[in-house]
Amino acid sequence: MKSAAFPSIRVEPELRAEVESVLAEGESLSQFVESSVRASLERRRVHAEFIARGLPSRDESRRTGDYVDADDVVAGLQRKLEAARARVTPASKTRK
Repeated sequence: MKSAAFPSIRVEPELRAEVESVLAEGESLSQFVESSVRASLERRRVHAEFIARGLPSRDESRRTGDYVDADDVVAGLQRKLEAARARVTPASKTRK
């Protein structure tokens, strides 16, 4: 299969210089652009899948009236975070 090219884009010299300043060793501007496009594509794909799952879930919750209160969810996440921190903190103190 033949490869294809993205259209050229014009950018301010400052933006190009900023991008070039963060290139990894041996990385070309073209490689950076390609990896950026791939990452953006993946984010959009994941976002679309999230929405596709979320809308039916929302509709089902509206239909059944079965909701989980946001404060309960946040409290549960806070407990998990505190438990994880408790596991990590003693280990880091013993390394000093």
